[in-house]
Amino acid sequence: MSSSDAPTDVENKAAAAKEAAEQATLPYKWTQTIQEVDISVPVPPGTRARDLVVDIKSTSIKVGLKGQEPIMERVTTDECTWSLEDQKSVSIQLEKVNKMEWWEHVLTHHPKIDTTKITPENSNLSDLDGETRAMVEKMMYDQRQKEMGKPTSDEQKKADMLKKFQEQHPEMDFSNVKMT
Repeated sequence: MSSSDAPTDVENKAAAAKEAAEQATLPYKWTQTIQEVDISVPVPPGTRARDLVVDIKSTSIKVGLKGQEPIMERVTTDECTWSLEDQKSVSIQLEKVNKMEWWEHVLTHHPKIDTTKITPENSNLSDLDGETRAMVEKMMYDQRQKEMGKPTSDEQKKADMLKKFQEQHPEMDFSNVKMT
């Protein structure tokens, strides 16, 4: 994208204002981290838990008042908890199935947000599961190596394999070998 194709500050502000206005019309408020989504669904003051229909399953969630259309419905979640806050709102915490992606919306038929504008919260490596942590640590190591002009872990592994092969086969000429 050339610099002339990049959105201007005015365009960015207009897009952010439009997104905020669309989100303000939803019958709930929501925020997210990379791992979970928090939803607050307002209900009439004085609502008791027994007045609610909150149906949480491994593949769907539905929130509403008994005898009325659901306020919201959502499909595909792993773990979910809810609570009634001060008899004014239902607070829902959804654990994302894919913990490596941002949601554009809570309900697929509602307006999307621009996930490219999300600034993730700071996190610690200790917050990550083992596999994700190992991947992030490798990426960080490789980045530091590149900045110092040194080989990445994959490049070093190839060089080590070539060196071992050369030692095992001294009769072969490796002078024209190029690593890619």
